Amino acid sequence: MQAVAPIFSLVAPRFQFKGANKRGIPVSRDPAALVAKYSDPLVYTGPIRVRTGHEILRISSYLMRNFNSVTVPFFVLHGTADKVTDPLASQDLYDKAASKFKDIKLYDGFLHDLLFEPEREEIAQDIINWMEKRLFSL
Repeated sequence: MQAVAPIFSLVAPRFQFKGANKRGIPVSRDPAALVAKYSDPLVYTGPIRVRTGHEILRISSYLMRNFNSVTVPFFVLHGTADKVTDPLASQDLYDKAASKFKDIKLYDGFLHDLLFEPEREEIAQDIINWMEKRLFSL
């Protein structure tokens, strides 16, 4: 895929790659939140375009090669049961980044869209607490 993606992204950038449509993958354990999310006309649920897929592959590859160059403060949150993105990649970023102010929180059994999970209030509070901690440490 990585070998042909640059060619297809130039020749047919708007072609939609139906094999990359992940709509069937659950992203939250809250059925009502999923209905609300996918009922929103601003949420795109169709197949990914070739150019978009190529750019995602390109930037992901670059970032993974350069984790050690990350020096900005960051907070990684990831569900351990996420089937869209690998929680190990988040752990890898945390482990390899040079940032002096970094934190990670893995939510056991949670899926991809953490702010659509039933515990969204707890997760939002974790984000607020991290931001306050960062602001007051300046």
